Amino acid sequence: MDTAPRPTPGELTFRAAETADVDALVSLIESAYRGDASRVGWTTEADLLEGQRTDPQGVVGVIESPTSRLLAVERDGALIACCQLEHRGDHAYFGMFAVSPALQGAGLGKVIIAEAERTARETWGVREMHMTVISARDDLIAWYERRGYRRTGKMTPFPYGDERFGIPQRDDLQFELLVKDLTQDRSPSPRR
Repeated sequence: MDTAPRPTPGELTFRAAETADVDALVSLIESAYRGDASRVGWTTEADLLEGQRTDPQGVVGVIESPTSRLLAVERDGALIACCQLEHRGDHAYFGMFAVSPALQGAGLGKVIIAEAERTARETWGVREMHMTVISARDDLIAWYERRGYRRTGKMTPFPYGDERFGIPQRDDLQFELLVKDLTQDRSPSPRR
């Protein structure tokens, strides 16, 4: 007999992604960032990059890594979002964040990033969360700043010529490191 509590309809559930999720995760990530489908949401990178955002091998690598976890976010049994957490010593890295374009702008991102921060803090005892964002994404960086992340000015070059990361449509792309102090934030997390 299954005694696990059932989620309330419409409630978000968080779980570790599995290799059986790979195709759905790749599709979700691609839809949030690349091609015309991504233009439904506000996180699109379609004007900056063409080609792929990720591939099955990259997603499997995150799922199977002993220092990472890929959170799958579901509502009513449907995969609607995901994010990567990677333990890097004194901090965690946040990446591969995608919310279904049709659901963007409804506050899901705030809930998901708060849960990711709580998970990293409680699982690994880290004091900071790090991420990199394409520096030309002013709207996205502003969103993260409203969540408590600060710009560091530390830049790393975009991997031009490596189509696993996309085909750049501009020659000025680079990543900026954003950092958040997790010791000051104790946001309530959604029910699991």
